[in-house]
Amino acid sequence: MTINIKNFLNDKTKLSKMGEFQSLKQIEGLEMASISADLYKDGRDDLALFYFSKGANYATLNTSNSITSEFIPWNNNSHKKIIKGLLVNTKNANTFTGKQGKESIDTLAKNLSRILTIKESKNQKGTSETVKIKDLIFASTGVIGEEFPVEQIKYRLSDLVDKLRAEHNKMYWIKMASAIMTTDTKPKVAYEEIIIGDELIKISAIAKGSGMIAPNLATMLSFIFTNADINSNLLKTLLKRAVANSFNAITVDSDQSTNDMVTIFSTRAVKIGPNISLNDKAVQKFEIALKNLCLNLAKQIVVDGEGAKKFITVNVINAKSLGSAKNIAFSIANSPLFKTAVSGEDPNWGRIAMGIGKSGELVDQKKLKIKIGNFVVAENGRISESYDEKKLKEYMQWGSISIEINLKLGNDSFTCYTCDFTHDYIDINADYRN
Repeated sequence: MTINIKNFLNDKTKLSKMGEFQSLKQIEGLEMASISADLYKDGRDDLALFYFSKGANYATLNTSNSITSEFIPWNNNSHKKIIKGLLVNTKNANTFTGKQGKESIDTLAKNLSRILTIKESKNQKGTSETVKIKDLIFASTGVIGEEFPVEQIKYRLSDLVDKLRAEHNKMYWIKMASAIMTTDTKPKVAYEEIIIGDELIKISAIAKGSGMIAPNLATMLSFIFTNADINSNLLKTLLKRAVANSFNAITVDSDQSTNDMVTIFSTRAVKIGPNISLNDKAVQKFEIALKNLCLNLAKQIVVDGEGAKKFITVNVINAKSLGSAKNIAFSIANSPLFKTAVSGEDPNWGRIAMGIGKSGELVDQKKLKIKIGNFVVAENGRISESYDEKKLKEYMQWGSISIEINLKLGNDSFTCYTCDFTHDYIDINADYRN
């Protein structure tokens, strides 16, 4: 469950791998900064700004929760395909804040657009470009229902803009990832790079998430940046496909946030071809990298689940449909009984069988095979003849546990990722606002 600190020194990793603090590279056209608005009253950075000097194509996906943060309708009403900036605050969700919360975003947009316009006027070419309020989008995470601290944030905007920098080494990316954390215990970063033609295509990303994690999108914020010139519509399609088996395949506690957001930005710095589409080999190569990156970040969120000690993979195979496989996988993964059994290192496979049955999906018990790790625990409608409780207990001590459900009813499969429930989860959430 722990991340090897030696990986901070690993600059050779170019492909996303859980547990690797990769050497995220700067993305041409992106400037970023973080600062403390003292929202946590302890001096930690809690405000982050991402600025695109030449604008950026973008696509975003939000929570399907019917109650949302005020920033979501603001962003959705923008109707911009090219934006100049993203402002992120922690500690306060700006949800259930009514008129005050909505007006706060207006206030921040007006002030930030003015400050960024002044910055534009001071560029080396001596030309000025107006940054409009609709050029800006927002993200928030934190406590629901508390008055939004607009004055605290507004007061720090000028200093935040002054801190913007275009040079981003590994530690600076980690600093940015830390600035968007709430109950997270570690920053979450990932990087992919590919060669298309003679061009180096880079994808750098950060995320936060620890509790209130369940599809759609979990309780998470994730921001992905690439230098590849991809239009907003194609970015949206690629993001939806990448999220399906990553951010929408994880659960910590089955609770869904009001603030979920994953956004991808293209600074358009590197052309990858004319009139690109999903059928282009360049785009397909980019999509593979994007999917790997999203899955890496999603797994990092699960590993950092509130109070979690064990990472759990639930793989349902040979289902009659994708929907059936998905329902069964999450029925198991979201079961408190199953998750506490894993926490107690108890190979109580009856709780897995229970989870399969309560899913509402039709299964044939006589065909069903259940594996924990490489051990078959149940098949042909009963406990396996090879079942060895002692060996299973030894396996349950591992930090990473895998469950496989073979339904033998079809050809579809789905894998989801979760973690155990510990007493620490209760402690964290009982004390969340203190």
